[in-house]
Amino acid sequence: MAHIDALAESEQIPANYLVQILNELRTAGLVVSKRGKQGGYALSRAPERIGLDEIVNAVEADLLEPSCEGQGHSGASVAAVWAQISSDLEGKVSAYTLDSLIVSEDGGMYYI
Repeated sequence: MAHIDALAESEQIPANYLVQILNELRTAGLVVSKRGKQGGYALSRAPERIGLDEIVNAVEADLLEPSCEGQGHSGASVAAVWAQISSDLEGKVSAYTLDSLIVSEDGGMYYI
């Protein structure tokens, strides 16, 4: 299991922010956690079985949602373009799994 401090240091992310992200990933069932001295965080399944879309939806779900309302003279055209861009982005994100982003440092522990 990976400890918060080690993860935060290796990814250069503030530990308190990383805890928030890991809690969202845990709630989504993508990581598991264990308390105590031997505790930490681990992936809930193999990285090749965790889709990047699952991670994005757990942490930043609004990223994949079209946000243009289509008001005004050119609003409908702009909304249609942004809807297509959102669809394309969602398709691209869905095509990747976590294993395409990670580096294994010791053969068993994965770091994003």
